Amino acid sequence: MEGGGNGKENRAALRQGMDTFLEPLKEAARNKALSWKLVCCGTRNEAFQRFQNAADNSTDPVNVLLVDAEGPVNQLPRRHLRDRDGWNLNVTHEDTVHLMVQAMETWIVADSKALNRYYGQGFRANKLPKATDLETVPKTTVERSLGEATKDTQKGRYHKIRHASDLLKRIDAERVRGRCSHCQRLFDEIGRILNAV
Repeated sequence: MEGGGNGKENRAALRQGMDTFLEPLKEAARNKALSWKLVCCGTRNEAFQRFQNAADNSTDPVNVLLVDAEGPVNQLPRRHLRDRDGWNLNVTHEDTVHLMVQAMETWIVADSKALNRYYGQGFRANKLPKATDLETVPKTTVERSLGEATKDTQKGRYHKIRHASDLLKRIDAERVRGRCSHCQRLFDEIGRILNAV
């Protein structure tokens, strides 16, 4: 997956947060006696390159790519990434390419209750987007509103490296799936793949 920056510690922290968020899928893999390895790759281009290498050279039964969409999505993920980034994913199955629409922060703002518990006094939930379908909210709006909602808290304004990992451990995946259809798609497709193994 995309994310974690350049530092080994930051990547490890993000991996732990996302592993917690994806725990139901991880547990389903364990129940099938399958190993589960989440790899945070830094930039989106690094994630794409590592995914391509894994798909070409790995003996693993399934490799999955998860990156930010970086904008609105009106087509299937492979085509979106081809048109936006010029990535050739033609030899990859559509069900193994996934997007956080429009960015990971969209998933984070989907659960204002978890944000309120995490940031505490000074958190202003009324600054977060109200849209039922959060994927229609531009990335810049999500980021700005998250900053505004958190700027007066003891933890300070939201910071991806300092806060995202902890928040991913706390947000309710069901809430996120209800407001972010591509997150629902990730759970559905990976669940289907695991059931077929």
